[in-house]
Amino acid sequence: MLSVEHLESGYGESVILRDVTLRVGPGEVVCLLGRNGVGKTTLLKSIMGLLKARKGKVLYGGSEVTRKEPGERAKRGIGYVPQGREIFGQLTVYENLLLGLEAAKGKNAEVPAEAIEKFPVLPSMYARRGGDLSGGQQQQLAFARALASKPEVLLLDEPTEGIQPSIVEEIRGVIRGIKAEGRTGVLLVEQSLDFVRGVADRFYVMEKGTIVAEGGIADLSDDIVRKHITL
Repeated sequence: MLSVEHLESGYGESVILRDVTLRVGPGEVVCLLGRNGVGKTTLLKSIMGLLKARKGKVLYGGSEVTRKEPGERAKRGIGYVPQGREIFGQLTVYENLLLGLEAAKGKNAEVPAEAIEKFPVLPSMYARRGGDLSGGQQQQLAFARALASKPEVLLLDEPTEGIQPSIVEEIRGVIRGIKAEGRTGVLLVEQSLDFVRGVADRFYVMEKGTIVAEGGIADLSDDIVRKHITL
């Protein structure tokens, strides 16, 4: 479904990603691990087209999208929940959700019920401004906004960072539900190993902009964690 082949990317003159190759299949949750600053967010931005690839390819659904703009990638079915959520603070919750429809393949006039059903608290907050929500509520909103376009690949950048345990558990359940549906692949950047082991099928570990380890989640050994993940 999603394949990255020998990707090189970065900022200005700085090369951050070097020869990165990975894949995400339908209904599969793949976790991208590594210490802070190794290039995980840069990789998600490069997949989404927010950063231009210098070398290599990004393929989606069998077609190359390496030179496509972010909006085109979104319309083709790649959803993105960025680190920091990027909620529009002056817009209402419902208006934020409607923005998710801009990336939909069709011309939906309403937010799909299945996006809202995963976060049932949101309808009670439709009239509130996004900037007035707690961090956890904003994360729920950002997640639902991405789901509004019915993506076939979902990029999640640290969705549990800085939010309360009850919402972490809700997000865990939503990711498990997406996996069980078998349609949408998920590429997840996450620091919590307990969370990762509870939702992921496979993992990749990054260090200094390259993939240094990969495997099924059962292969995520203490040795790999000590060597490449923990401080």
